[in-house]
Amino acid sequence: MTEALDDASLLRYARQILLPEIDLAGQEQLLHGRVLIVGMGGLGCPAAQYLAAAGVGQLTVCDGDQIESSNLQRQILYGEADAGRSKAIAARERLLALNPHIRVSAWTEHAQAESLGIALETHDLVLDCTDNFQSRHLINRACCAARKPLVSAAAIRWEGQISVFDFRKADTACYACLYPEQSADNMEDSCSRNGVLGPLLGILGSMQAVEAIRLLSGHDSPLNGQLFLLDALHWQWRQVQLRRDPTCGVCG
Repeated sequence: MTEALDDASLLRYARQILLPEIDLAGQEQLLHGRVLIVGMGGLGCPAAQYLAAAGVGQLTVCDGDQIESSNLQRQILYGEADAGRSKAIAARERLLALNPHIRVSAWTEHAQAESLGIALETHDLVLDCTDNFQSRHLINRACCAARKPLVSAAAIRWEGQISVFDFRKADTACYACLYPEQSADNMEDSCSRNGVLGPLLGILGSMQAVEAIRLLSGHDSPLNGQLFLLDALHWQWRQVQLRRDPTCGVCG
């Protein structure tokens, strides 16, 4: 990957550079951006594709699972021939085929507290694209400790949500302010038991990519401290303000 925008890059990203909020300076910031995507399922696939296409210079895709046929309804980076393969390895191949001018690393293990802490030393922000509360709280703790922005999304059935926790700001609420860690075991839900609409994950994953591009190009996110809720069955959108919990065990 080149360290500056050459003529080919200027042509490739021209439609993006034309946006006054990004411009040439923002595109160069994307070129030097480093994003960790935890979870390469229904959210991670579209998010990673758009970030690769946008020219984010370094993507690290993290997932310890293998591809199953039941994934293909919503995990659009993969095909039937990928069954049994590592999601992270297959995703890396697809992303480099989409844009060979970026770096993509495949992390083929489930994220743990120690490994997340080390990874965050060399990444600018994290996309939480996981599907369980245990992983979400683990990522939240790591991002809060490292003071790195977190873009978090989740979906079940026809409903989804997205929020940004910009831990560079001292008064930012965290994920545990919204869903306390001690209540996570009682709230666990999964699309394997309840189902999920594939395109809904595409919408939310794309929104995660939008927020990552916004943050990497030097702008604050309007979703910081906000919970954005989508009901795709009735096409209803709601936005709820999040407040920092002074008794929170993570950020309080």
